[in-house]
This record gives sequence, C-alpha cells and structure tokens, in this order.
Amino acid sequence: MSLDLLDWRRRTFDLYARVRQLAHDDPAAAHRTWVRGREALFGEHPQSPLLLEHRRVFKGLDVAPYDKAYRFEVPVKRAAAERFEVETGTDGRVVFDRLGVAELPALGSLDVWWLIGYGGGVFVPLRDGISGRHGYGGGRYLLDTVKGADLGGSAAGEPGRLVIDLNFAYHPSCAYDPAWACPLAPRGNWLATDVPVGERYTGPWVG
Repeated sequence: MSLDLLDWRRRTFDLYARVRQLAHDDPAAAHRTWVRGREALFGEHPQSPLLLEHRRVFKGLDVAPYDKAYRFEVPVKRAAAERFEVETGTDGRVVFDRLGVAELPALGSLDVWWLIGYGGGVFVPLRDGISGRHGYGGGRYLLDTVKGADLGGSAAGEPGRLVIDLNFAYHPSCAYDPAWACPLAPRGNWLATDVPVGERYTGPWVG
C-alpha cells in the first residue's frame, strides 16, 4: 500500500508539473491534460479514492468546460493570524496557519493556509454555492501543494503571488469514500456565489 501511495503522489506531482508548463500558453489545454490525468488515476490506480464497486462502473469525471474567466493570478495579502486543526483519516491531526488572503475579483476572497509540519505546504479549499447541490457538501480543493496540487505562481515570476484557477477545483477523497476524513473549508474559504467550473459531484459514484 505504501508503494502504491508513493506512485500515486509521484503521478500527481508529474501531472501538475505538466499542467503548470502548459498553462502559461494555453490554460484550456492544461485543463484537458489535468482531466485526462485524473481520470486515469481514478479509473486505474490502486490508490483511487473510488470504492471498488464504483470503480468498476467508472466512465469518467464530471468536469465543467474550461472558462478563462475563473483563472486568477493574485497576490497573497497579509491577514491576521489564525489557525485551524482537523483529525484526518490517515494523517492524524493536521494543523494549518493562515498565510494570507487571496482576493478574487467579483467573487470574494479565500484564505490561504500553510500546513504546519515537516515540509509544509499551501492549502486552499473552497466551498461555494454549488456545494451540496452539484458539488460535495464539504466543498472542494484548489491547492494542496504537499500532495502535489500546485498551479504555480505568476507567469512573470513575481514572488508572493499564486495562480488560483477555479477550473481545477476537485473533490477530496472523503467525497468518494466515507472511510476518509479530510480537512474541509473553514468559513474564510466560503464563497457566497456559485462556482460553476471544476469537478462536479452528484453523490456516491454511480458511473
């Protein structure tokens, strides 16, 4: 199992590396690469979050078409110190400190979190108006860099900026397998509006 998980993470890191390379010139092509890569992992990999009975009927993920209006390159602005902690299914208690805030024009703001622990990592979850209707009620993830989900920074290489592309929003493993317990979006990561792009979800996988 550990080597399977290692392979899953390697493939995830490789996938996002290809996405970052493509996205500078063609974000829509990068998005297609991401969808195909995730579908291969979900359908074929032993570490797929799909339950075995759902994997047998898997025909692909439900992902909205790419919309460039939901891609942002934004600075991470300073914010008051804040911390949240959560018990997870496999990693025990994980702790996050607020690194700052990303302002998304016309949509609102999202807190940017830093994972406290060996290596650290940026974490940006999202809960929006479709959560619980066309998305998992606990929300989706945008960035989880310790596990490879990293869309990069500014194309100009400016420090302190992140690519926040809502087209790449995806559901955590606990959306597909109740044995998982995942960090979910705290209130600073709730958007009042619908985010109609990214991965969609209609309940336990039915193919």
